[in-house]
Amino acid sequence: MSDKSFVSMEQRACLICGIMFDTGSLLLDKRLRASMERHTTTGWGLCPEHQTLADDGFVALIECDPHRSGSTANERLTPENAYRTGRVAHLRRAVWRDIFNVALADTEACVFVEQAVIDHLEAMTSRPAPDGQEDPPD
Repeated sequence: MSDKSFVSMEQRACLICGIMFDTGSLLLDKRLRASMERHTTTGWGLCPEHQTLADDGFVALIECDPHRSGSTANERLTPENAYRTGRVAHLRRAVWRDIFNVALADTEACVFVEQAVIDHLEAMTSRPAPDGQEDPPD
């Protein structure tokens, strides 16, 4: 018995966390040939958790190492060639506008940032304790 079918369940990879998630769509081979696996990845999207955050007005800052990413200085960093470090920060869009001087489209759910950006944001949010020492991050 073959594992192939003429029907497949569509999956996408989350832009932010990278996990595979089902879209709820079915893909059909028009020729009705058993050519498809049980699941077929069709591209990038947002998993339900990150879609909820985006709908609530957050933008994800995904930390990447530019020296290990597969792009040149003149080429835009894409999800396919970004070397992710694993650190992600979520920032409200209103705060983004106050901190950064880069316009962000309402449809953009995430941006790729250099390694120092999240460190800088953490330093901005740490509050000194009454005795002069910093509070540990939450």
